[in-house]
Amino acid sequence: MSNEKWYVLHTYSGYEEKVKATLEENIPRRGLADKITKILIPSEKVVKLKDGKKVETSKKFYPGYILIEMEMDDESWHFVRSTPRVTGFVGGKVPTPLQEEEVDVIIQQIEKGSAPQVTVQFDKGDNVRIIDGPFSNFSGLVDEVDVDHGKLRVMVTIFGRQTPVELNFLQAEKA
Repeated sequence: MSNEKWYVLHTYSGYEEKVKATLEENIPRRGLADKITKILIPSEKVVKLKDGKKVETSKKFYPGYILIEMEMDDESWHFVRSTPRVTGFVGGKVPTPLQEEEVDVIIQQIEKGSAPQVTVQFDKGDNVRIIDGPFSNFSGLVDEVDVDHGKLRVMVTIFGRQTPVELNFLQAEKA
């Protein structure tokens, strides 16, 4: 039976990738590959609209934290703890391992990921141009914003009448 458990490592915010790369590079050199087995940065994909184009980025669930599966002993603790930009383990002087259920939930969240989230700033009354779908190239005013479902209701003038059109965030851009 292996003695590896998952621990939460606190790092400088924004340096999670560098810390992970440094650890992965130095683990084989120090002969700790059998004690430190996995390093995860819990994140999900987010789609943002920038200048009318879809840009996919990665958003961390827990900025400033890394999950590390390791066998905790003095040697591995000192190695991880002395890595640049690591501020310590969660749990203080005696790191507290995560429960298996907690780890399973986080890993499932990473693997499944949510549907790519779209972050766009639309407000009621904004003038928008429809860029996709049957009403492409029409313009209208945002009547309603449903952030939870990524939907907009836009009032478009069709045949001289205001008509509500439901769109997702990716089908419209600010005019």
